[in-house]
Amino acid sequence: MVAAPVASGRRHYAWVVFTVTWVVLLLAAGMRAAPGVLISPLHDALGFSKADVGLAVSVNVLCYGFTGPFAAALLVRFGLRRVVPCALALVAVGSLLASTVTAVWQLVVYWGLFVGIGTGCMAAVLAATVANRWFVARRGLVMGALMAAGASGQVAFFQVLTRLTDHGPWQRVPQVVAAAALLAAVPAALFLRDKPEDVGQVAYGAPPDHRTPAGAPNPVRTAMRGLRVVSRSGAFWVLWGSFFVCGMSTNGLIQTHFLEAAHDHDIARTAAATLISLIGLFDIVGTVFSGWLTDRYDPRRLLFVYYGLRGLSLLLLQSALSSGHLPLGAFIAFYGLDWVATVPPTVALCRELCGAEMATVAYGWVFAGHQVGASLAAWGAGLIRDATGSYQLAFMLAAVCCFVAALGVLRVGRAAPADPALVDAGPGEGAPVGALT
Repeated sequence: MVAAPVASGRRHYAWVVFTVTWVVLLLAAGMRAAPGVLISPLHDALGFSKADVGLAVSVNVLCYGFTGPFAAALLVRFGLRRVVPCALALVAVGSLLASTVTAVWQLVVYWGLFVGIGTGCMAAVLAATVANRWFVARRGLVMGALMAAGASGQVAFFQVLTRLTDHGPWQRVPQVVAAAALLAAVPAALFLRDKPEDVGQVAYGAPPDHRTPAGAPNPVRTAMRGLRVVSRSGAFWVLWGSFFVCGMSTNGLIQTHFLEAAHDHDIARTAAATLISLIGLFDIVGTVFSGWLTDRYDPRRLLFVYYGLRGLSLLLLQSALSSGHLPLGAFIAFYGLDWVATVPPTVALCRELCGAEMATVAYGWVFAGHQVGASLAAWGAGLIRDATGSYQLAFMLAAVCCFVAALGVLRVGRAAPADPALVDAGPGEGAPVGALT
């Protein structure tokens, strides 16, 4: 495509791409909120246990996470305009099929595999790709705002989906998810552009001679070679482990099981859904503010604070559920501000340790750790609840892991960024891209 000239004073197209991506991420987050409201309806209608539904969610989040590195490479190779609408179409197909399930294996395949892979292409790697390709100035703030879209999607969808299950057949939930996916595909196809040069511009805040590097020809090869390079770094594995804990303590534990944990304490489903929505509202503030802080302060110290506060809040959750509205409200505000605040500083560390062009692929692999943790918690917390009659042990284990992550991120040392060409290096080439102090 020949780049069109940019008229003097024309508003930067980066903000159009940002807006469309924000909407797509908002809807994608809403789609992934569905299993949390379906645990009891599926049990009542089909006899599925909490562990059965947790297994489907576990497969979903694993696919969501491990799609990330390859999705990052696909986005670089084929561009936003092709990959995102195709991913939304896959989510729509999987959701429609999920509305027809009669057995656990069908839920695992349709919701776990199809929806997991589709939403995986619209995970945080999409936000990182847009932030890295379209922005030089305001990159941390943009990343924070895009990740806040996930919280907004949770706010917009959770109440709606809960009411659908309370006043109608459970099949309406995946049907609404399918409709939302098809709706989101329209602006994605019409307005997304792959890089600033496609509209005759440079990245926002970049010098006039700045150019977006060309994508590698083989996305799978790019993803695997990126892993080969970054996996030699101790810092990478510390970030991977910290994001394992992040996913375990948010999407896997709270997003999937909070509704049931609240129900165990005689809190109505609609009231619990409102609390989840409030977490999302506080998360919007916390994540955007975290992006602003990441542009100004050491991301290691920010992550230390975030994980430490999250662990403390989980230690107090069982007591808050038993004590009434005021302590529980304090938990909601505390946890909400911290929910996705970890993402902007983690992306910044990936960029610092791995270089600009490898950063997105490296973050994709780090994000895979997030989803491994979420998968384990989605299934494991259901098993703990079925075995003990309470989620307290799950909350305590997650709190301990948060404290370990808080200490671990302080050990991520500073290193010179890796050569971007290492992504395309042959087998055995390259060097470690980070260090531990």
